[in-house]
Amino acid sequence: MAHQDPPATRGTDTTGAKTPGMNRWLLVAAAMLLQFSIGAVYAWSVFSAALQEAEPFQLSKVQASLPFTVTIAMIFIGSYIGGRIQDKKGPRVVALAGGVIYAIGVVLASFASNGDQLWLIILGYGVISGFGLGFAYIVPIAMLQKWFPDKKGLITGLAVGGFGFGAVLTSPVAQWLIDRDPDDPTGAFLPLGIGYLVMSLIGASFFKNPPADFVVPGHEAGGKDEGATLKEYDQGEALRTPQWYLLTAILTLNVTAGIALISVAAASATGIAGYTAAGAATIVGVLAIFNGGGRIVWAAASDYIGRMPAFAAMLALQGVCLLLMPHASNQVLFFVLAAIVYLCYGGGFGTMPATAGDFFGVKNAGAIYGLMLVGWSLGGVIGPIVISTLLGDGDGTPAYTLSYSTMGIIALVSVALTLITKVPKERRQEVGAGPVGQRTS
Repeated sequence: MAHQDPPATRGTDTTGAKTPGMNRWLLVAAAMLLQFSIGAVYAWSVFSAALQEAEPFQLSKVQASLPFTVTIAMIFIGSYIGGRIQDKKGPRVVALAGGVIYAIGVVLASFASNGDQLWLIILGYGVISGFGLGFAYIVPIAMLQKWFPDKKGLITGLAVGGFGFGAVLTSPVAQWLIDRDPDDPTGAFLPLGIGYLVMSLIGASFFKNPPADFVVPGHEAGGKDEGATLKEYDQGEALRTPQWYLLTAILTLNVTAGIALISVAAASATGIAGYTAAGAATIVGVLAIFNGGGRIVWAAASDYIGRMPAFAAMLALQGVCLLLMPHASNQVLFFVLAAIVYLCYGGGFGTMPATAGDFFGVKNAGAIYGLMLVGWSLGGVIGPIVISTLLGDGDGTPAYTLSYSTMGIIALVSVALTLITKVPKERRQEVGAGPVGQRTS
């Protein structure tokens, strides 16, 4: 059962320890603001289309996809380094630095004026911004788990929910900026970069870890739910367990399945369900809401049904929907299937941080989960490559049945991993419900 918050004023318990008040929810709002700014990276499809059409650029599809691909690949490096630093130096300085690095990269990309300067976009938007994104992304996830031991699933879902929603507002704003001068699409990066900088600095400035004597009623050290005997793993110890690799594999496969659809969603909506180009662009924007919402919905649900059952459901639903996708000629059915996939894709990012916290503790969550995000980078590269290769080179009718069936089968087979992944013995409760909402006695 979820624990109720005490009154919205900071107080003390009978031992004099500080108890949570409204200030911890202000940290959630600050975290979502930071994540919203860096989550704008998912609006890249707007720039991809513009860079292919603009006269000074005229990039190919492959060229136009490179900056985004590099960004996703760099996230892991940034999150790994940022996670290790924030565990030692605290969240504020790392989040501030990540926001500044991210914004600098976006602004740098604005100086590219033609196709010959694609390298500048890759360097700025891809390498620098991708690193800054990962550097900042991991911080609120690790920080908020320490503030909310009573709501780890919900709170990590909220922590990354802002990231999923970032493209919802950024896409139309970016399109409006590009439409002002269609031959200079990179010019939109300058005002956007400044906006990202302001939002991230405001959000990150509130970040802090809870004080040493901070407690949540029912979750005190040595209490019923968070007993002092539960081991807090460091990064090296976590890497020596099979659970770390199993969780990383689950995250990788969840990303692979979901992002495969995301990478070809607009073209598939047109080719399978008969959407117009404008209609396809519209539903892709709407689907981004499900990406963001899934991070909150599935993470909150995992607090009640358990982490592994939640991942089993996400992978199974994605598998079934992807198998049905190539046969969804009805536009409403296509949208519903795609929305479920987006919901589950986002859900993986909302649920995995809490899962890692349950398995390894939250003391070193930045380093442990930051390294686990290699699954995001791997899945973000593998999924689009596999599905685009199976679809064909564009000379004939795309092989929708082959490509989507393959991805669907991958997702369904992945469910087996959730059945064999168990909490390490040192993190299991002696009696009652364990950290993942499952009986461990």
